[in-house]
Amino acid sequence: MNATSLADPAEVAKFDAAAHRFWDERGEFRPLHRLNPVRLAFVADRAGLQGQRVADIGCGGGLVAEGLARAGARVTALDLA
Repeated sequence: MNATSLADPAEVAKFDAAAHRFWDERGEFRPLHRLNPVRLAFVADRAGLQGQRVADIGCGGGLVAEGLARAGARVTALDLA
């Protein structure tokens, strides 16, 4: 059994189709962009990020992964889509 056999192909396809829209801060993912600073502050308040190795599994468009990297973490981000 491999990782992709555990995923719903329709769900992966849905996010593949939306991938080009993830970084549109005024588009359908605007709520994630607005929430991202709060999520990053939550993590940073609980764990020092500078130089830390971080894995963002199921990262989607990578919004959190990018923020973690800007905060000094060494990030590996993975997503099936």
